[in-house]
Amino acid sequence: MSTIASAPHTEERISLAGKAIRILKGGSGPAVVTLHHSTGSPGWLPVHDHLAGETTVRVPDMPGYGQSERPDWARSPRDIAVLMNQAFQSLGLDSVHLVGFGFGGFIAAELATMDPSRLASLTLLGAAGLKPREGEIMDEMLTGYVDYMIAGFRDQAHFEQVYGATPEPSVRELWDYSREMTARICWKPFMFSNQLPHLLKGVTARTLLIWGAEDRVVPPICGQQYAEAIPNARLEVIPGAGHYVEFEEPGRVGGLIAAHVRGA
Repeated sequence: MSTIASAPHTEERISLAGKAIRILKGGSGPAVVTLHHSTGSPGWLPVHDHLAGETTVRVPDMPGYGQSERPDWARSPRDIAVLMNQAFQSLGLDSVHLVGFGFGGFIAAELATMDPSRLASLTLLGAAGLKPREGEIMDEMLTGYVDYMIAGFRDQAHFEQVYGATPEPSVRELWDYSREMTARICWKPFMFSNQLPHLLKGVTARTLLIWGAEDRVVPPICGQQYAEAIPNARLEVIPGAGHYVEFEEPGRVGGLIAAHVRGA
């Protein structure tokens, strides 16, 4: 997989509910935590390079994903949000700039509703979590791994820039492992919560919403719904971009998030 990220970073592990969690860390400055897509964390990415220039970036493999151990009892996105909140406590992070990509945005939104005072700012990119008023969230369980990933990019050429024409076996294994965990916690309803729209009204963090205008996985109307539900939110739509906007436009996305962190 080609991501061409270069900023130095380290790896650490902490224990949550008796399970080991892997976290990558780099940069210096205010604390930023990014939460990955339902397909798992591919590691340190170019967007993290952009953020590490002025913030301390932590990139966890959420419980049950990647190199983090699986909490077999977890059955909802909110369970994972509780564990991530405990991770912040364990790391001594009392003021966090939280960033969520796709499914990670769902987890970030849930976390923001349960502990608003901990968040210095919130950024959601193509976030799941809300039932679209029009269309639906793409069901990755009914789609082949590669087809689902291609659908997340603006076109196949951009997919191949990141993963190549044939994704490496380790990448396909990550997708397979991640899909199993996602099925455990997001099956019914798939990728949204009926309670979350009501709880979002209590989110106090300054919120940035970033959506690709051509997102075929989580419809852009979900960005509008988040903007309507969260009191202090603004929506940035990136023309021509797909669901994996942080892969397609890492400089622009990194710049938007960095400015948001500075403003908060």
